[in-house]
Amino acid sequence: MKTFLFNKNNHFNVANNITFLNILFGLTAFYYINEANYFMAVSLLWLSGLMDIMDGKVARKYNLSNEFGIQLDSFADFLSFVLVPVYLVWNSLFVNGEYVLLYIPILFIYIIFGLIRLISFNIGSEVSEKEKYFTGVPTPLGAILLWLILLFDTYVYSNNTLNIIVVLLIAIGFNNKLIKVKHL
Repeated sequence: MKTFLFNKNNHFNVANNITFLNILFGLTAFYYINEANYFMAVSLLWLSGLMDIMDGKVARKYNLSNEFGIQLDSFADFLSFVLVPVYLVWNSLFVNGEYVLLYIPILFIYIIFGLIRLISFNIGSEVSEKEKYFTGVPTPLGAILLWLILLFDTYVYSNNTLNIIVVLLIAIGFNNKLIKVKHL
């Protein structure tokens, strides 16, 4: 069993299983968003974030990094830190807004720019390589910023125009070479 879970070439090694948990938490968050239980959805996305941190640390510690794991991690990041947060913001803030047709293209831009960021990161990465800094806003940080918009809108000041501008700025930040964020 130990060799099965710690075999670099096994798709179900321990690092990839942690990434699969990230995906499970992200998919389950969709359910809670549909139920308008945003607290539970965001809690699951925080667990996705924890899994995202842990899978990389485990992969490096046990030399489990490979091309499959890199691609799987990006898929998990796209789901949990791009698609689900956009769906959360759409359902909680914009679905009944005045400018609903404006929000769709802006959220689509966020999704496309997040996807471009993840693909660009994969093209530029080597197996087992770890940079000190990310260039541009990492998708998990983008998700956190979207959650902060939701909190700010709920408890401080509600303004859909401001919210959509911030969403667009985060999207632009994904691929901005001037932004450097320290890697965990």
